[in-house]
Amino acid sequence: MLSSSTMEKFPSCIFLLLLTLTTHNLIIPSLSLKCNPAEKEALLKIKKELGSPTKLSSWNPTTDCCSHKWEGVLCDSQTYRVNKLDLFDLNLPKHVQIPPSIFTNLPFINFLSIDNIPNLVGTIPPSISKLTKLEVLIISGTSISGEIPNSLSQIKTLTSILLTDNKLTGTIPATLSSLPDVFSIYFNGNQLTGTIPESYGSLPKSFMCFGLAENRLTGKIPASLANLNLVLVNLSGNALEGDASVLFGSKKRTVELSLDKNMLSFDIGKVGLPKNLTLLNLSKNKIYGALPKGLTKLKVLSDFNVSYNNLCGEIPIGGKLQNFNESSYAHNKCLCGSPLRHCKT
Repeated sequence: MLSSSTMEKFPSCIFLLLLTLTTHNLIIPSLSLKCNPAEKEALLKIKKELGSPTKLSSWNPTTDCCSHKWEGVLCDSQTYRVNKLDLFDLNLPKHVQIPPSIFTNLPFINFLSIDNIPNLVGTIPPSISKLTKLEVLIISGTSISGEIPNSLSQIKTLTSILLTDNKLTGTIPATLSSLPDVFSIYFNGNQLTGTIPESYGSLPKSFMCFGLAENRLTGKIPASLANLNLVLVNLSGNALEGDASVLFGSKKRTVELSLDKNMLSFDIGKVGLPKNLTLLNLSKNKIYGALPKGLTKLKVLSDFNVSYNNLCGEIPIGGKLQNFNESSYAHNKCLCGSPLRHCKT
């Protein structure tokens, strides 16, 4: 399983995917199990290179790695090849390099999660492309640094890439837009620079979840992103500027849209609003105009913040808008009406 801290950060669409992948083709323990010798050797090498942490004490050379007794290891029910490796909450007493064999010696892996291991250092090597069956890649809560390798785009089976809360640098690989079945990309909480690739507007229809929050991204949101129909978008905490209206639309299926703490500037009164929005955070930008009356029709809106912008006019009456307190509307140019002060007549 993932660490509790990471599970809290992942949105519902990620949970659905993980549930599917962690309940399909699992081993049913029997006396006839036999772990592939080369993979067993690779796992034991990984354990040794990690300093033999207590949490991996179940990785015993005298037992079968496909027996469900090895923490975080699962095998395919027919081939008995290791297809899932979930390393989480490992208490490493000092900085330890990420074992290269994780990315090269387990060729049948379709789920790889390395989560909440703060003392794990090193880089993601280009050789990760050897994991040709990989569907889900999670590296979160580590000290892994360096660039996101372009070679990830060679793994055509990838559906989810979650590289969050690490120390990754460099730019966002434009080549990931070529992945045919990608479902989610989350690079939140790193030190990424540069712009959002224009090519991401050609991501497939399966693409639903997009997170680049808390990085050092600059430039404009590409107009090509208007082609996407995303469920969850989180671009908060960067230095993005210009028009973000391409992410709005009355026919979009967006549920959560977080654009706060940027330098975005557009007329909010001219955007269409997805009817299923539950979260809309636009605070701390340079957004102007009057709040659209369409906000009153958002029946499931539960988290809303447009503070610290250049908004003007009266807050529309109705829907959920008066359920939010003053802090959701504060520090605008001339916004008025409940729950703020009365508008001057």
